[in-house]
Amino acid sequence: MSIWSAASSLSSTTIYGALSMEKAVLSFFSKPFVSFRYEPKLPFLNTTTSTTKKLNQRMRNGALILCCSDSSSSITTPSSSAPEAAEVATAAVTTTVNPPLMKKRKRYRKQYPGENEGITEEMRFVAMRLRNIKGKYITKSGDDALYSSNDEEEEKEEEDNVVSSDGGGDDGGTWEPSMEGFLKYLVDSKLVFNTVERIVDKSDDVAYAYFRKTGLERSEGLSKDLEWFNQQDIVIPEPSTPGVSYAKYLEELAEKSAPLFLCHFYNIYFSHIAGGQVIARQVSEKLLEGRELEFYRWAGDVPELLKGVRDKLNILGEHWSRDEKNKCLREATKSFRFMGQIVRLIIL
Repeated sequence: MSIWSAASSLSSTTIYGALSMEKAVLSFFSKPFVSFRYEPKLPFLNTTTSTTKKLNQRMRNGALILCCSDSSSSITTPSSSAPEAAEVATAAVTTTVNPPLMKKRKRYRKQYPGENEGITEEMRFVAMRLRNIKGKYITKSGDDALYSSNDEEEEKEEEDNVVSSDGGGDDGGTWEPSMEGFLKYLVDSKLVFNTVERIVDKSDDVAYAYFRKTGLERSEGLSKDLEWFNQQDIVIPEPSTPGVSYAKYLEELAEKSAPLFLCHFYNIYFSHIAGGQVIARQVSEKLLEGRELEFYRWAGDVPELLKGVRDKLNILGEHWSRDEKNKCLREATKSFRFMGQIVRLIIL
């Protein structure tokens, strides 16, 4: 082969190779060299409904991002499903309306007997609950469960010691008073009334100020009665255990809680007015030849005087919590127990 033939052959091969390389390069750069699937997450779609799932599935099937693309949009979807995808997207971004919340039905507690009329009426129901026609404790049932105490042993003791405020016996029949017992009853009663009136008059608690000079005070009348017995050469005994215990309890309670003390204050006068008339009549007939004691005399109309005290206590009771009222009701039971023990002195 001649030199020209070799040169011609080399030139032809070189040219062909160059053309083939150019064609390959052009073919390579005519399409994108990087592609991947992109699954956009829409932050405003916080639901897992079938509509959202369907939209995400369509995006996974049709969306491509071409890194080297000149297109102004980085997300492309098949043209055939464009209207349907737009409809799905519109439905997906629609604000979900939560169903209206159902308000929880308010439950009202059961009212205590007499609660709508005032604390004194509630205490009256306690007094009715404590006795039946024979002066014995009534077994709890129905509304009585409202008065249940947290201390079962204390409540059981109160049940065993509650007696009729008129001094009747266990069988509800007649009873025979003695002069010695009646004097003990008067002495202990005077100690209790003196304690109550002294606490109310001298206390700095503003609640007690409403119950001064009510017209129901008994200590002065008792002093006159005991002086009359002394003039009859009858020995006046010293206060006995029931009166001393009750007076001490009242002094401690007055410093601890005004509502609890005022509960005793009201029930002491209430029980004396309600049951005292029976005692006065029977003692006067059997021991005093019909003499009426000052202990059972009042300067004004007794029902009106008691009503004045009741109204004031009911007004104060409106500011007490339900827990304080419940404690007052338990104290009412104690007040009848203490007073019952003093009344029993007449027949011991």
